[in-house]
Amino acid sequence: MRKLIRVNLAEGTVRMEDLTPEYSALGGRALTSTIVAREVPPLCHPLGADNKLVVAAGLLAGTTCANSGRLSVGGKSPLTGGIKESNVGGNVAMKMGKLGIAGVVLEGQAPEGKLFYLLITKDGAQLLPADEYKGLKNYDLASKLQDKYGKKVGIVSIGPAGEMKFSAASVAVTSTNGTPSRHAGRGGMGAVMGSKGFKAIVVDDKGAPGVSYHDKEAFKEAAGVFRDALREHPVTKPGGGLAVYGTNVLTSIINEAGAFPTRNFTEGQFEGAQNISGETMHDVIKERGGNPTHSGCSTCIIQCSNEYVDKDKNYVTSALEYETIWANGANCGIDDLDAIAQIDRLCDDYGLDTIEIGCAVAVAMQAGVKAFGDGAGAIELIHEIGKGTPLGRILGSGTAVTGQAYGVSNVPVVKRQSLPAYDPRAVKGMGVTYATTTMGADHTAGYAVATNILKVGGFVDPLKPEGQVDLSKNLQIATAAVDAAGLCVFVAFAVLDIASGLEAIPKMLNAQYGWALTLDDVIEYGKQILKTEREFNKAAGFTALDDRLPEFFHKEPLTPHNVVFDVADEELDTVHDF
Repeated sequence: MRKLIRVNLAEGTVRMEDLTPEYSALGGRALTSTIVAREVPPLCHPLGADNKLVVAAGLLAGTTCANSGRLSVGGKSPLTGGIKESNVGGNVAMKMGKLGIAGVVLEGQAPEGKLFYLLITKDGAQLLPADEYKGLKNYDLASKLQDKYGKKVGIVSIGPAGEMKFSAASVAVTSTNGTPSRHAGRGGMGAVMGSKGFKAIVVDDKGAPGVSYHDKEAFKEAAGVFRDALREHPVTKPGGGLAVYGTNVLTSIINEAGAFPTRNFTEGQFEGAQNISGETMHDVIKERGGNPTHSGCSTCIIQCSNEYVDKDKNYVTSALEYETIWANGANCGIDDLDAIAQIDRLCDDYGLDTIEIGCAVAVAMQAGVKAFGDGAGAIELIHEIGKGTPLGRILGSGTAVTGQAYGVSNVPVVKRQSLPAYDPRAVKGMGVTYATTTMGADHTAGYAVATNILKVGGFVDPLKPEGQVDLSKNLQIATAAVDAAGLCVFVAFAVLDIASGLEAIPKMLNAQYGWALTLDDVIEYGKQILKTEREFNKAAGFTALDDRLPEFFHKEPLTPHNVVFDVADEELDTVHDF
């Protein structure tokens, strides 16, 4: 039976327990959100002792299923004030799965001035003092822990931003190359971890027993069908756009569609897009001798990751992703890949969400703190955050706080979380997702770009309001289930178009756990996750008025299509009618 590790920081205790019946069928986002909803008082302060941080592997973690290495990090968000699940790849979920660990729950708070970390091995879990690691950035921390426990361990950690409890603080997870470059960025989960007096989790799966299967042959067969679907689909197949150009293949696509938010969401196309595109980035990395494509997450066969190197062939960051390039590139008017790569490295090192920080810097630029296009100036601002200066504390608190501090009216947030890299006026399905997801503005909660722009799973015109609510609703339900399984969101491209790939998901779960799920059951599973999250948010004080985009998206037309977001509020209120 899968185990849950409970760490009480106030008492300094660690307890390993079997999953109770109410949690036994849960994994990933389903486990984080259910524990938070049942065990965390909705009105508690997110940085107080009553909040909990839950780190959970997906249901398929540790198996041979392709792209099943996602990890969920959940709690009550200091950024949104609501429930939060932040999703991340890397090598930790796979190791937890092999050890039979469903999740880790951090409870209470360590005594003032104390800092701890957790070591998990096949022999159990041990809470250890982390005083020697206080204030360390993620790269130095990972290096020291790898020197102590081996290069192949998985690490979950926070940097200085988390220790300073900034609302934009992320939780770092080591990549397959050992760098702390995968981040559960959204919602300030790093601040929750820091508020506990907790620095890191080290997972050593050496000698792990591995996953047990109810029917191993049936699992192997279903996993093969699922893998074949990924290898067949044009988006996810070897040699496809994601494999060759990484997630940044989207820069050219979204810019061409007129939905590429530029200079704090004032325009839909960026004149410097070609300079920061996936095609240009691929060529730059290749010419410099870097690795333009590799598997950054365990079990990944898409291999959309990369290792960006500088002009002297020195490693800078991994991976340079579309959202990061947009947020700290076009959104700030910056078209210099080297500057953006430095920003990404600094955010990973300090432990910051690159989307939230890019949007906060763009708002500060609109206020005149720095000029749009000033890459060196943006780097200076990231260092201000890392040092915890007064200006840095404003930016590190996120986009909404930055807008308030500088009197900017056009602040692109929903539930105080910044919008990602698709303007909702030109990709209206994404606008519905941003407005209505339980998580605050979040593209991965219901990736309508797939159908609005890429025409995967059909086509809904991105510039018209018709059909967007049903599209977003169905995607949000399916995504919740995918997150619970621990699957990468990119598998949606294949399973939306290839029926056998979709059907393989319940077959794998049945073969592993001895269940008898149908596709309809999986959909109901996703609905229940969303219901649980909505109930928590309602108890925390959220109403239908929180499921809205900022008014400037309704009033200010976006070039080049000169469109506004015009999905009616009454329609938005039906998204969760199920």
